[in-house]
Amino acid sequence: MTVTIYHNPRCSKSRQTLALIEEKGITPTVVDYLSNPPGIAELSDILSKLGKEPEQIMRKKEAREEGIADLTGADLIAALVAHPRAIERPIVVNGDKAALGRPPEDVLAIL
Repeated sequence: MTVTIYHNPRCSKSRQTLALIEEKGITPTVVDYLSNPPGIAELSDILSKLGKEPEQIMRKKEAREEGIADLTGADLIAALVAHPRAIERPIVVNGDKAALGRPPEDVLAIL
């Protein structure tokens, strides 16, 4: 099982989610998405696995600050790649499933 967490080490929910995964005996691939953001194809794939639209993983305040809050669809995906701090965190991917770790316990369903 390959589990990947798109992680922001400064975020308490992200740290809690990582700890929860590790408590289950899983050593995930940790991606610091702020310094290594997913590409358009990768983010589109993550959204598909989450079953969410890009607007549903957008951090509203950060999106407003970046001037991307009014975008939708493919335009928003491209903007989130360019401005990764506007992506909600953490996102955990396990195979063909993904979950948003808000709350952290939500990732347990895909582990």
